[in-house]
Amino acid sequence: MNKILIIGATSAIAESCAKIWSSRGDSIFLVAKNKEKLDLLETNLKNNDSKDITSFLMDVNNLEDHKKMFDEAENQLKEINIVLIAHGTLSDQDECEKDVNKTVEEIKTNAISTIALLTEISNRFIKKKSGTIAVISSVAGDRGRSSNYVYGSAKAMVSTFASGLRQRLNKYNVSVVTIKPAFIDTPMTKNNKKNLLWTQPSSIAPRIVKSIDSKKSEVYLPSFWRFIMLIIKLIPNFVFKKINL
Repeated sequence: MNKILIIGATSAIAESCAKIWSSRGDSIFLVAKNKEKLDLLETNLKNNDSKDITSFLMDVNNLEDHKKMFDEAENQLKEINIVLIAHGTLSDQDECEKDVNKTVEEIKTNAISTIALLTEISNRFIKKKSGTIAVISSVAGDRGRSSNYVYGSAKAMVSTFASGLRQRLNKYNVSVVTIKPAFIDTPMTKNNKKNLLWTQPSSIAPRIVKSIDSKKSEVYLPSFWRFIMLIIKLIPNFVFKKINL
């Protein structure tokens, strides 16, 4: 049985993963900032015959609360062996272009808070020389595009940080899994136009859980996005800057 900490637990992707973990009897510590949604998720998971579910209310941007949260998770779970970091916001690119404060706020939420959490949990896992850290980044971080480069740059920071962290932690038997979703139909993307490239959180959650179990280094979801992003990265700059993406 795993002891799992989920940060950003009320996100659609994290919730779908939590349902899988709870159904197989894992102990789960849920962290989110919306009390109503967090309480509802905890109740639903407990009603799903999973009793070992606890929660903690926290805004990830309050960096001073991170240590207290990790201490409480370790106290409730007794030991943490899997962490899923899944919080984030979909930046409004137009607003960010007009207001640098909005840009900084989005970078803090989507990158700085995540990096702070990764640093704290990695140092704890180093001490016990075991553990798996999974962090949700995005294909948007593979190359900056005019339509979402604020969000993409934050995710690029997360992916690069996770890559370096993975190399650092390897000698301590700690795994770092970078999860790169593409177009996922969630409340966060409700205003986006949908097409055949879009998929549901419930469709990718089993792949996330499997990737964490097998300690993959990096996973694109759906998997064909690895090849799409490879093509996008290979487009020369003199061509790319003229494309509307």
